Amino acid sequence: MDIIGLGYLGFEATPATLDQWRSYGPEVMGFQLGAVPANDPESLYFKIDDRRNRFAFHPGRIDRLAYIGWEARGRMEFIAAVEKFRAAGVDVTVGDAALCEQRGVKELIRFKDPVGYQHELYYSQKWTPKSFVPGRPHGGFVANARGMGHLVVITPEYPPELESFLIDLMGFKWYGSGAGKGKTGFFRAKLNENTSHDIAYGFGAGKRGIQHVGLFVKSVQDVGQTYDIVKKRNLPMMMTLGQHTQDPHMSFYHFNPSGFAFETIVELEPWHNDGFELNPEKMSTWGHELVGPILGPSVRNIEELKDF
Repeated sequence: MDIIGLGYLGFEATPATLDQWRSYGPEVMGFQLGAVPANDPESLYFKIDDRRNRFAFHPGRIDRLAYIGWEARGRMEFIAAVEKFRAAGVDVTVGDAALCEQRGVKELIRFKDPVGYQHELYYSQKWTPKSFVPGRPHGGFVANARGMGHLVVITPEYPPELESFLIDLMGFKWYGSGAGKGKTGFFRAKLNENTSHDIAYGFGAGKRGIQHVGLFVKSVQDVGQTYDIVKKRNLPMMMTLGQHTQDPHMSFYHFNPSGFAFETIVELEPWHNDGFELNPEKMSTWGHELVGPILGPSVRNIEELKDF
């Protein structure tokens, strides 16, 4: 499948969490409050580039990841992907006009992966050139045509069907298992040649939820200013500034109101494929001191999620 990368993310959030996001998004992260679709007035939308939105937070009973949106290159590629899903026996739901308007796309389908996460595939998201205005002084995010960043989710099981679904069906490229302990897989979309991964799945016995989202900013200053704001506000942090072994980037991790972490990243040099599968002996070459939990409150015991 000709998928560019991660296009948008949707979450459910409690009323208290939604209230926190209204100030946290612009003031801490530099997000722009986005236009709210007429058919979704109670939700909260954020821009990080010229697309209509990249993040959506919908009212819910708990804070959790609701859906993962993937961008197909165009209509022909979207049609081919739909046919491939159906031929493989995947249960596909076609988004109606109201849902497409809510997402700001021309067409979309919904489907679940083998471990139950909700995905969407779409093409042609609405955008306006030079429309992004950060919520605070900020140099901007590296997104637009290359995708919005990456995410890591935790799953209580890691069956062989998962990798087959991602690689054989969705056409993702296997990147490796990283330097973490336990079962983990990193994957990037077929058309992504800019970053090492778009999504990673980590096995967590009896646990489920989103662990972190990685967002790329345009300069070291953008990382440093965000780092200072996080410290001044005493926001909970996961890892200090550092550089991962498998990426020539600098980043740090802190927790947001929904209980998952943001990794704020700057490219110290462009990422390139090494041409072989890496096996890092340690997670980072410097920094990234673990000063908080590796799994935030967004990752829950599956018993807590039985009624959701």
